[in-house]
Amino acid sequence: MPDISLTMIVVLCLAALAAGWIDAVVGGGGLLLLPALLLGLPSHTPAAYALGTNKAVAIVGTTGAAVTYARKTPVDVRLAVRIGLAALAGSSGGAFLAAGMSTEVLKPVIMVVLITVGAFVILRPAFGTAPATGPATRRQILTAIGLAGVGIGFYDGLIGPGTGTFLVLTLTAVLHLDLVAASATAKIVNCCTNAGALATFAWQGTVLWQLAALMALFNLAGGTLGAHTALKKGSGFVRIVLLTVVFALVANMAYEQWVA
Repeated sequence: MPDISLTMIVVLCLAALAAGWIDAVVGGGGLLLLPALLLGLPSHTPAAYALGTNKAVAIVGTTGAAVTYARKTPVDVRLAVRIGLAALAGSSGGAFLAAGMSTEVLKPVIMVVLITVGAFVILRPAFGTAPATGPATRRQILTAIGLAGVGIGFYDGLIGPGTGTFLVLTLTAVLHLDLVAASATAKIVNCCTNAGALATFAWQGTVLWQLAALMALFNLAGGTLGAHTALKKGSGFVRIVLLTVVFALVANMAYEQWVA
C-alpha cells in the first residue's frame, strides 16, 4: 500500500463508487477513476501503477454491471463474447506498451477523447434512441469485432479512460442498438478488455492490490446500482448522463491543465 492519507483513501473510494455507476450507465467510468488515481497517488508513483490499479478496480464493477444487465435485458451474449475475445487480445497488447507512458502524456489525450465524444453525441441527438431493427449481418459483426474488439481493446490496454463510452458508441453505430442494449453488450466486452489488460499489468507487477481491493468494493456497488438505473430510466436518461459526465470532466481537466 503506498503512503496515502486516510482522507485521500476515502476520496478514492468515493470516486470508485461514482465511476462504477457512471460506467454501468454509459461507460467512461475510467475518465473519473484514472484521473483520481493519478492525482491521489504519491507524485513519484509511475503512471503504470495508476493504470494497473484502475483495471483491478474497474473489472469488478464492470462484471457486476454485466451480470445485472444480462439478467434484466436481452443481450446477444455470444456476439458480445466474440467481440470481447478480440478485445482481450487488443487490450493485452496495449497494456504491454503502456508501461513506459508518463502521466503528462495521458492527461492531454484524455481531454481530446472527452471533447470528441461530447461533440459527437450533441451533433447526433437521435443517436441510440431507436431499438435494433433485426439481427446483425455478418458484415456488421466483423466490423464490430474489428473496431469494438481489436481497436478499442488496444486503446483500453494502452490508456483506458472512455473505453466503455467508445464501446457504447461503436456498438450503437455498427450494430444499430439502442443505448441501453449497447451499454449491456459493452459491459460484457469491457470485462474481457479489463481482464486482458489486468493480466498484463499484474505480470509486470504494476497493480497496487490492497488499494484496488478496497476501491473495488465501492466500484462494484456503483456498477450494480448504475445498471439498475439505466434499465429503469432508458436511453434518453443514458444520453443525458453521458453529456453531463463528459463536459464536467472536460471542465475539470481544463482547469487543472491551464489554471491550477
